[in-house]
Amino acid sequence: MTEFHKTQRAMRSMRTAAMSRGVIALLDIGTSKVSCLVLRFDPPEPANDVVSPLYRQSAMRVVGAKTIAAQGVRYGEIDAMVETERAIRTVVQAAQKMANTRVDHVIACFSGGDPRSYGLAGEVEVAGSHVDEQDVARVLAACDLPHIGPGREVLHAHPVNFALDHRSGLGDPRGHVGARLATDMHMLTVDGAAVQNIIHCIRRCDLELAGIASSAYVAGLSALVEDEQELGAACIDMGGGATGISIFLKKHMIFADAVRMGGDTVTRDIAAGLQVPMAMAERIKTFHGGVYATGMDDREMIELAANSGDWEKDRRRVSRTELIGIMRPRVEEILEEVRARLDVAGFDLLPSQQIVLTGGASQIPGLDMLAAKILGQNVRLGRPMRVQGMPEAARGPGFSAMVGLALFAACPQDEWWDFEIPVERVSGRSFKRAIRWFRDNW
Repeated sequence: MTEFHKTQRAMRSMRTAAMSRGVIALLDIGTSKVSCLVLRFDPPEPANDVVSPLYRQSAMRVVGAKTIAAQGVRYGEIDAMVETERAIRTVVQAAQKMANTRVDHVIACFSGGDPRSYGLAGEVEVAGSHVDEQDVARVLAACDLPHIGPGREVLHAHPVNFALDHRSGLGDPRGHVGARLATDMHMLTVDGAAVQNIIHCIRRCDLELAGIASSAYVAGLSALVEDEQELGAACIDMGGGATGISIFLKKHMIFADAVRMGGDTVTRDIAAGLQVPMAMAERIKTFHGGVYATGMDDREMIELAANSGDWEKDRRRVSRTELIGIMRPRVEEILEEVRARLDVAGFDLLPSQQIVLTGGASQIPGLDMLAAKILGQNVRLGRPMRVQGMPEAARGPGFSAMVGLALFAACPQDEWWDFEIPVERVSGRSFKRAIRWFRDNW
């Protein structure tokens, strides 16, 4: 735990240094695609000591972008190191060429690693008359750290709420007058091997990792509007190999999880059911897919053109109803798994129960209506917010994680390693379940 705490602090320092130079690259390592953006930041005005998040968002613009088909990635984790390295090198070089500049530092996101959420609480006496940086560090260190298990590492650790004496709901207690400071913190852990593989692969590409984030977290930053993040909402990021789940409340992520199924799982079902290659199955899903059949779909025939040499097999036709009959059971299974994870998280206890679907697989026609039946009535399709210079082809739901990564780079939220935590307090202690934390604090 101590070593990874130091690693995160080092990456945050590298990110600050890279942004001060004005250029940084973003890398989304997905199962179906690998995307890279090169961001340029305008330097802040010399007279401004504190740069607001709104200014940082308006000061960044995309100067290079590239997306290619992923290679060597399975279920959001690196499966073949050499193939993934080749894909990362290709996409970064193309984005650098478009931006006409060289980048040495990248911020990456991924959807695998079997994420698990924990709710932590801590309380300390304020040393002076008002709260300062050291008091915040001490109360974060006082949180009861759970036993996360061997081979796990902390990916995110956000203080989501502060309480000073009888006042709760403080976002930043620094400068406030009080005697006793308490905090609630959300901690997200992932499989350490998955993180180390990404770090090693990026370093093999002669790049330095300046930050790493969960795709579920950054997708929520871009797909959820401000009111949804404040009142409570769940973001379902339906990718190719995994479906990420993140719950936001009071503008902080309070739960995250992932289902190891996604759009590629549906594609494999089509390929097996229709006995066609994966590339053709993906094309059929994109142009003719859906989850609701109508009377017209029995008469809408889909040509299964192939080059096997068998004329009868190459000229087969299936109805759209048959295609929907293959797709719908798998989509229902994914949504049922998501529903089970939301129930475990205590999502029904939130004041608002808005659900936002995003990601490339969320574009299946009729998915929002099917999700409303399984997940709840408050379901909508989410698209990422606009970023200056973003190509038109990269403004769809499939790029929510990439846009969220840009927001994560421009104005990151305070995390555990942003404070000088005493080394002797960085250890494993008692376990607390996230659902108990939800009921006690929200």
